[in-house]
Amino acid sequence: MTSRRAFMLLLVLGMLGAGGYALRSQQAPQPAAIQLPTVAATMGDVEEVVLASGALEPIRQVSVGAQVSGRLISLKVALGQNVSEGDLIAEIDGVTQQNELRSAEAELAVLQAQREERLASLAYAESVLARQKQMLGQNAVSRDNYESAEMTVRTTRAQIAALDAQIISGGVKVETARAKLGYTRITAPAAGTALAIVTQEGQTVNAAQSAPTIIVLGDVSTMTVKAKISEADVLRVKAGQEALFSVLGAPDRRFPGRIAFVEPAPDTLKTQNTSSASASSSTNASSTSSAIYYNALFEVPNSDGRLLTSMTVQVTVVVGRMRGVVTVPSTAIRRRGGEPWLDVVGDDGKPAPRKVTVGLDNKIVAEISSGLKAGERVVIAHTGSPAAARRMRGPLGF
Repeated sequence: MTSRRAFMLLLVLGMLGAGGYALRSQQAPQPAAIQLPTVAATMGDVEEVVLASGALEPIRQVSVGAQVSGRLISLKVALGQNVSEGDLIAEIDGVTQQNELRSAEAELAVLQAQREERLASLAYAESVLARQKQMLGQNAVSRDNYESAEMTVRTTRAQIAALDAQIISGGVKVETARAKLGYTRITAPAAGTALAIVTQEGQTVNAAQSAPTIIVLGDVSTMTVKAKISEADVLRVKAGQEALFSVLGAPDRRFPGRIAFVEPAPDTLKTQNTSSASASSSTNASSTSSAIYYNALFEVPNSDGRLLTSMTVQVTVVVGRMRGVVTVPSTAIRRRGGEPWLDVVGDDGKPAPRKVTVGLDNKIVAEISSGLKAGERVVIAHTGSPAAARRMRGPLGF
């Protein structure tokens, strides 16, 4: 009897345990299905741009220098002053040049007087020759006297020809001396603004070896933007493309422009030293180890004068633009054998792969030119690998 009661007790306890386990199993939360992030394709615009930095330069800039040596006795222009073409900028002490001009004019006057003397001698020699010829016909003089008179005429004419050549040379010397005297008055070769004054009043300039700069003039009514484009992007930048830039002092304002010209060689080509093989090889080695940039140029009006010379600019070149096209995030595109595919969510809520044609892609937003309609939802994160699936489920696989 006791054994039977014990058996019945164990049976009841076993049934209660099984029922409790079943109840707990039913009440335990089931793992939720993995929900992939999706987004709807929309109609929008896609722009592909190239970013670059650069600097502003006047549309025309010239270093006005001295062509003669001497002391700068007068400076007529102040920094920032606007000048017109032909305006007097500076004067150099011209005593030496004035003396050279007077000396050249005196030498020319001497040559011209000598020519007048030879002309008088020629007239006399020609009259003597005429008489000798007449008397020779009458046998009144010897042939030797006639030939001597003839030689005198020829010699005098040759002397006059030599003096004519010397007079031409003397005239050139006078013109050169007069030009050098004119160089002591330095005038503006074109209209512009005085951007820098290099030489001050009282300084002595030496033009024997190179032309020393007095001031730097620039036309700042229009500025040239010189954007440095990396060699990785330069093949996508062409004349006529839209360009926008901003300056550090006004980062929120964007100045418009259009690319006018892309220089065919980098600035490093101007400074390469080809005087020796070793220097050339050193230059080539340094060029290959550093980044190469090409200048893209365009102009922008500067009527208000806010844009200053050598300002740093941040340039955006629009190399491609599509408006009103079907767009998706670039992260939604995946590649299979080099072909673009999208995981498109069907009516049953399950994603299915679909081959599409991708147009402009700026790595943020991509144009889908065929294979997808606006409003369709696409998966923007994929779980193709076990690691990605674990990241979607959690670190413990639940």
